[in-house]
Amino acid sequence: MALDFNTKYPSIDDLRNRAMQRIPRFAFEYLDGGCNDDVNIVRNTSELRDVQLKPNYLRSHHGSSMKTKLFGIEYDAPVGVAPVGLQGLIWPNAAEILAKSAFEHNIPFILSTVTTTNIERASELTEGKAWFQLYHPTEDRLRDDIINRAAAAQCPVLVILCDVPSFGYRPRDIRNGLAMPPKMSLSNILQVMGKPNWAIQTLKHGQPGFANLLPYMPKGLDLKQLGKFMDQTFSGRLNADKIKPIRDMWKGKLVLKGVANEVDVEEAIRLGIDGVIVSNHGGRQLDAGESSIRPLERIAKKYGDQIEVMMDSGLRSGPDIARAMASGAKFTFMGRSFMYGVAALGAKGGDHTISIIKTQLQQVMDQLCCERVEDFPNHLITK
Repeated sequence: MALDFNTKYPSIDDLRNRAMQRIPRFAFEYLDGGCNDDVNIVRNTSELRDVQLKPNYLRSHHGSSMKTKLFGIEYDAPVGVAPVGLQGLIWPNAAEILAKSAFEHNIPFILSTVTTTNIERASELTEGKAWFQLYHPTEDRLRDDIINRAAAAQCPVLVILCDVPSFGYRPRDIRNGLAMPPKMSLSNILQVMGKPNWAIQTLKHGQPGFANLLPYMPKGLDLKQLGKFMDQTFSGRLNADKIKPIRDMWKGKLVLKGVANEVDVEEAIRLGIDGVIVSNHGGRQLDAGESSIRPLERIAKKYGDQIEVMMDSGLRSGPDIARAMASGAKFTFMGRSFMYGVAALGAKGGDHTISIIKTQLQQVMDQLCCERVEDFPNHLITK
């Protein structure tokens, strides 16, 4: 098995541990934590790993291919980079590193409205192949302008987020001053001083900010005013009346992210949505909710022939991707895993993480005697 990555860090857990050493605690806890008591962040991975797969050892095998078609585009693997807010806080220039790596490995990259690189730069790095995730603005004028920018940047897919009707209650972020409005405490300053490489890179690339929103933000906002601006600018609760004008306006593929039940999928189909990402926001919104694999199983079985069903939340490895695909996902996305890689290894982190995941998934497919990713459900052990 050819290992095309740094063998000191052969797993996502290794990257996570290295990231914890390299970045300030407030940045790591922002990335790593869930909401409330972290119940659902643990459930996401543990219940996904209850899924078991059946190998075939004596069947003829002619090799396995990870190539996957989604919305008419062929990708090299059934995994993409999920949207993450404030990526430059975790590691300077992280969004650009991951966009470039995703493009070079021919997998999708989704840019968040509230991350630290803008639509235009992500499009430039990916030659117009980056997807864009929209946090729904309160004003139609702002909504329309952001969507027009995404269209002008040739984004093939617009993702609208439905699982943030309110911000998750995240005790670590509140304690660290990363709630809205944020603040830089003495403790945080000391943490930065203890991570000189992170501090130097931040000075080099500039203080992270909401790059997509700069055209709309009044100049000279202090932190308290920034928090008020964000609260006034975005309304996370979606409904049919808010989705219809987006569907009418957007000529590309439209995806609803954050779906967690069958009723919302039925509404998405009725509204002409092209795909759904079954997700609980990485366990960061509703601690009392289900893990993502549970609704994924039901939704894929009932609606998989009517709409593209994808999944994120809880996936940390190639075997996890195989489990999700066997359970009915057409495609998967990972957020924290890629961010651990960049925080651990900087500019090399994107390529490294993608290489790990591809290598792991290829090994699983060969072990199962699974020649195509669409054949994963044939290897699912049902209970």
